[in-house]
Amino acid sequence: MKELIEYIAKSISEKPDAVKVTEETEGELVTLTLEVDPEDKGSIIGKGGRVAQAMRTVLRVAAIKKGVRANLDIA
Repeated sequence: MKELIEYIAKSISEKPDAVKVTEETEGELVTLTLEVDPEDKGSIIGKGGRVAQAMRTVLRVAAIKKGVRANLDIA
Protein backbone atom coordinates (compact mmCIF):
# COMPACT_ATOMS: atom_id res chain seq x y z
CA MET A 1 0.00 0.00 0.00
CA LYS A 2 2.92 2.30 0.74
CA GLU A 3 4.24 1.77 -2.77
CA LEU A 4 0.83 2.57 -4.28
CA ILE A 5 0.55 5.95 -2.57
CA GLU A 6 4.19 6.73 -3.33
CA TYR A 7 3.65 5.93 -7.02
CA ILE A 8 0.55 8.14 -7.26
CA ALA A 9 2.21 11.04 -5.41
CA LYS A 10 5.37 10.88 -7.52
CA SER A 11 3.28 10.85 -10.69
CA ILE A 12 1.44 14.01 -9.64
CA SER A 13 4.24 16.06 -8.09
CA GLU A 14 6.76 18.18 -9.96
CA LYS A 15 9.53 17.18 -7.55
CA PRO A 16 9.12 13.41 -7.20
CA ASP A 17 12.42 13.07 -5.32
CA ALA A 18 10.89 14.98 -2.37
CA VAL A 19 8.02 12.50 -1.94
CA LYS A 20 8.29 10.45 1.23
CA VAL A 21 5.77 7.96 2.58
CA THR A 22 6.04 6.46 6.06
CA GLU A 23 3.95 3.56 7.28
CA GLU A 24 2.87 2.80 10.85
CA THR A 25 0.94 -0.33 11.79
CA GLU A 26 -1.12 -0.75 14.95
CA GLY A 27 -2.98 -4.05 14.87
CA GLU A 28 -5.31 -3.93 11.88
CA LEU A 29 -4.89 -0.17 11.34
CA VAL A 30 -2.28 1.07 8.90
CA THR A 31 -1.51 4.79 8.87
CA LEU A 32 0.42 6.21 5.94
CA THR A 33 1.91 9.69 6.19
CA LEU A 34 2.69 11.44 2.92
CA GLU A 35 5.28 14.21 2.85
CA VAL A 36 5.88 16.29 -0.29
CA ASP A 37 7.67 19.48 -1.25
CA PRO A 38 5.70 22.55 -0.08
CA GLU A 39 5.28 23.65 -3.70
CA ASP A 40 3.58 20.35 -4.57
CA LYS A 41 1.05 20.34 -1.73
CA GLY A 42 -1.58 22.05 -3.89
CA SER A 43 -1.22 19.41 -6.59
CA ILE A 44 -1.40 16.55 -4.11
CA ILE A 45 -4.44 17.91 -2.28
CA GLY A 46 -6.19 19.07 -5.43
CA LYS A 47 -9.04 21.49 -5.91
CA GLY A 48 -11.40 21.09 -2.98
CA GLY A 49 -9.37 18.10 -1.77
CA ARG A 50 -10.50 15.89 -4.62
CA VAL A 51 -7.12 14.36 -5.42
CA ALA A 52 -6.41 13.61 -1.76
CA GLN A 53 -9.85 12.05 -1.36
CA ALA A 54 -9.31 9.90 -4.46
CA MET A 55 -5.97 8.71 -3.07
CA ARG A 56 -7.65 7.82 0.22
CA THR A 57 -10.36 5.89 -1.63
CA VAL A 58 -7.82 3.87 -3.61
CA LEU A 59 -5.88 3.20 -0.40
CA ARG A 60 -8.98 1.94 1.39
CA VAL A 61 -9.79 -0.43 -1.47
CA ALA A 62 -6.26 -1.84 -1.36
CA ALA A 63 -6.51 -2.18 2.41
CA ILE A 64 -9.80 -4.07 2.21
CA LYS A 65 -8.17 -6.57 -0.15
CA LYS A 66 -5.49 -7.18 2.51
CA GLY A 67 -8.03 -7.33 5.34
CA VAL A 68 -6.87 -4.21 7.20
CA ARG A 69 -8.00 -0.60 7.65
CA ALA A 70 -5.91 2.25 6.31
CA ASN A 71 -5.68 6.02 6.75
CA LEU A 72 -3.73 8.56 4.74
CA ASP A 73 -2.36 11.69 6.38
CA ILE A 74 -0.78 14.44 4.30
CA ALA A 75 1.87 16.26 6.31
